[in-house]
Amino acid sequence: MTPCDKDLLYSIRMRAERGGSHLSGAERIGSALDVERMAAALARRAMTHPRGCAESIRITVEALTGEPQCARLPELTTLTVSDYRHGRELAGRCLERCGVAPPVVARAIDLLSAGAAPGGVSMRGALLLDATTGERLDPDPARGVRVSRMDLTALAASELAHQLRTVGLDNPHVREALILAGKVLLTPGIIAELCWSDDPDYVAGYVAAAAIGYVRFPQLKPAGEECGGRVFFVDRAHFELAAAIEFLQRTPVLFDRVGLIRSPRLWEEWI
Repeated sequence: MTPCDKDLLYSIRMRAERGGSHLSGAERIGSALDVERMAAALARRAMTHPRGCAESIRITVEALTGEPQCARLPELTTLTVSDYRHGRELAGRCLERCGVAPPVVARAIDLLSAGAAPGGVSMRGALLLDATTGERLDPDPARGVRVSRMDLTALAASELAHQLRTVGLDNPHVREALILAGKVLLTPGIIAELCWSDDPDYVAGYVAAAAIGYVRFPQLKPAGEECGGRVFFVDRAHFELAAAIEFLQRTPVLFDRVGLIRSPRLWEEWI
């Protein structure tokens, strides 16, 4: 048997379903020596999801064909809010500061709250909105645009875990959302992202943009609500749909540097 090239990197991706609907998804990038461990950890995660045990798990392992792009994670700031309505108000103000028109902000919040996919359910990927007009640009209203093939280097993962522990946020939700948002912000023409989870027990969410980094809100939806997802806001003058989808879905990115992780603060302290 020919031994694996220890320097070759692999994309390891997991998608799980329950009751015919999406339940969980996660991914890593690792060497040949990492594949077995990472795949087992992703399978275990699918089997212990808060919404129940997965009925179908698909794990895909693919060798990367080119060198990953290296980048720095955005800075993280948590803003203190009184409830999800306050969180959405401040999230909207963040988006407006980054160039998203107020009616488009309102539309994005309404779409995520109601379920942006046909039938009023959460989309599997992100929906794209023109930041000025609110026009939907995602080619598949059920699937949306997926973001894939991104991770941290071992050194960056250790530094991020250390910084997150100091503010009580060292958990998979925050780590993976920060990595995903970091890749989104590298995409030409995407000026901001709004996201909150469709997990009923996880009510936090965030706005991310180059101008403000990753801004986390401990509450962006009411507890028990199962709709959620993510919206990417687009500046059409600098955006090309096919190129953006290719980058988001296919181009590997490894974050080798970590931005500052700030302790929670009030809006008035932050602005």
